[in-house]
Amino acid sequence: MDRELHCVSRMRDARGFSLLEVLVATTVLTASLAALAQLFTIATRANSSAMATTCATVLAQEKMEQLRSLTWGFDTLGLPLTDTSTDLTAASERGTGGTGLSPSPPNTLSRDIEGYVDYLDTFGRVLDRGPAPPEGAVYIRRWSVEPLPTNPGNTIVIQVLVTRRRTRGTADTAAGLRRQPDEAHVISVKTRKAS
Repeated sequence: MDRELHCVSRMRDARGFSLLEVLVATTVLTASLAALAQLFTIATRANSSAMATTCATVLAQEKMEQLRSLTWGFDTLGLPLTDTSTDLTAASERGTGGTGLSPSPPNTLSRDIEGYVDYLDTFGRVLDRGPAPPEGAVYIRRWSVEPLPTNPGNTIVIQVLVTRRRTRGTADTAAGLRRQPDEAHVISVKTRKAS
């Protein structure tokens, strides 16, 4: 008899999981999987934004290199020499009839001003340079050339802003222009050098 009680006692201890324990475990597992799915969504969105920002940065740096390569120095007589005619908005190689390093009008980075804007597709190819984005434009690339207030004759500040084609707020000054997600804003200072 003692042996039978001991056997029955063991059976009670080894019954397994109750229905309530299974229900709680299933609820915890479901909640964890739902949270994990949200994390995947957030990660995908962050990767997409990072890719767009990287593309915008490459496009901004490309335009900055084009602008910095233009002549801004002194000739053999020591007179200022400035390229004010190279067209950097053309889809083909550099042409003439452009603005070069001419000072840009006010608010060039917040509006599409001909001579200081071009429109690019997903692959970074220049589509057009007019006052409005053409069909297929994904990025808007704007740049400004401004004399440095403390040395206006010999130093310029070059800024390039690349944005995705969408409505963007405007700012009255460059200081009010803040970089948004998916954008790139590159600034450089160029000083005249003797040739």
